[in-house]
Amino acid sequence: MAPSIPYTYIQCPCSDQSSADHSDASSPNGQPPDEDERTFDPRAARSNFSLYPLEYLLYCEDCQQIRCPRCVTEEIVTYYCPNCLFEVPSSNLRSEGNRCTRSCFQCPICIGPLQVGSTQPLGDGNPGAEGKPGSTGGPFALFCQYCNWSCTESGIEFERTNGIYSQLSKMGQGGRPKVTIKDIKERRKENPDEPPLPDEDVDRDLQFASLKAFYQDQIADARASLGGVPLPDGVGGFSSPATLTRIMNMYTGRGHHGKALKGPSDVMREALNTDEGLKLEQLDESSRIKKLTQGGWDATASSLQREAQLEPAVRFQDELRPIPYLLRTKRSKRCPVCRHIISKPENKVTTTRFKIRLVAKSYIPTITISPLNPTASAVPVGSRPAHVEEPPLAPLKPYQYILTFKNPLFDSIKVTLATPSITPGRHASRVTILCPQFEVNANTDMWDDALKEDGKEARKGDDGPGQGEAGKILERGRNWVSIVLEVIPASMRANATDAEEEPEARQGDEDVLEIPMFVRIEWEADTQNDMADRDKEAREKRELAYWCVLGVGRISYE
Repeated sequence: MAPSIPYTYIQCPCSDQSSADHSDASSPNGQPPDEDERTFDPRAARSNFSLYPLEYLLYCEDCQQIRCPRCVTEEIVTYYCPNCLFEVPSSNLRSEGNRCTRSCFQCPICIGPLQVGSTQPLGDGNPGAEGKPGSTGGPFALFCQYCNWSCTESGIEFERTNGIYSQLSKMGQGGRPKVTIKDIKERRKENPDEPPLPDEDVDRDLQFASLKAFYQDQIADARASLGGVPLPDGVGGFSSPATLTRIMNMYTGRGHHGKALKGPSDVMREALNTDEGLKLEQLDESSRIKKLTQGGWDATASSLQREAQLEPAVRFQDELRPIPYLLRTKRSKRCPVCRHIISKPENKVTTTRFKIRLVAKSYIPTITISPLNPTASAVPVGSRPAHVEEPPLAPLKPYQYILTFKNPLFDSIKVTLATPSITPGRHASRVTILCPQFEVNANTDMWDDALKEDGKEARKGDDGPGQGEAGKILERGRNWVSIVLEVIPASMRANATDAEEEPEARQGDEDVLEIPMFVRIEWEADTQNDMADRDKEAREKRELAYWCVLGVGRISYE
């Protein structure tokens, strides 16, 4: 479950509503709520979506509950381009889309940033290698500094260095200028008998504009057929439900045989040619097959490259176009229950700071686990930092681990722990917490602890490493407490009928010893009620209960 062992994961109560409802109740002896022996199973399928490291979690001060990335409500603060860091107003998204329009493009091959340069080789006046993009003189193109791709391979060149996005939007495949509906109307004025455009010259933008103009004319004819009287409610608009239904009926074959519609009779007809938005599907693939035969597999575009393209039906490398940068967002997060903001970034795009960020690490204790008697050799001083992993645990042999709780609050807390005596799963291990109840001091100034004579208790035991004792803590510091957890790993071959078949019966990381532990925290904090008497120090009792999972180590199969 985790890349390194040991580890500690926290369960968010949003994954199980029943556990969230009972999170405020607990029995006096520190056992989990409900008397039906409800125990959190870290190996269940739903557990993978409810366990998070402590650094990933937030905390709501009003609800006094943990919030994970899945249960918060996000709100967009600002839109910006990740390349030029220009903030885009939300009003421009409807007209310009969710792409940057400030000449910021990515390479379709390696997704690297593209730069504008001249296609003419550098001369004597501009030192450089021949064939590299120059700084002056046109035409211009977009070049990738990583894979040396340029848009000239797709036949695209620009007349000027500014306004690259607008120039590219006017170009079709191969750098040919796109035909707009305005151009068609001007041609019709000069030559009314000009035949419609062939299907291969009609792109999706022209087809959509032609269809929109065609149906607008059809709606105008429907009004004229009624003698100029206004149409009934819900029928007059171009996007009204009744109008859209009549348009869909023409192309789905229902016609007048479907359900009777309110309003005027259907006077709309279907589009007949490309000028009205009709484009037949091109079923002749002989040219593409010939091109594939000549170029081979290297001439085709990959699936990832085709998905990143804005233009559909891209199959070959010479059809790839520069990709405008997709806009990113900064988002604030709210509690789904009380709607209070628990995380809000700065509005400025150039900063990564937060105005509000209530991380759970500042409200709940940090739990770390380590072996009481480590056997792995330490990392040599001066070497590269590395994680020290203990050898696999021997089955049916007792091991003791140190659980350290570090209090981040400025108030002392009372911690109550509970864990099942036998871990859930196919291989049940035995677990015992030697000190299930203890108190952790407040997170005061570190110099206050240095002035105390008894600021730190010595580890129990005089000969060698200390050993845990029932009902006693192992070690105490300024704002942390260490206790002992004793485990007896299960035998991984206990359920196997044949030793040779055991490796095939292994399921994922079932050899990892995971211990579910229920944590309940109690503390007294300053009241937030404004009506309280300010002359007296009003204190209120607070509680927080949650499940966590301790990854102790791997059990040996030997």
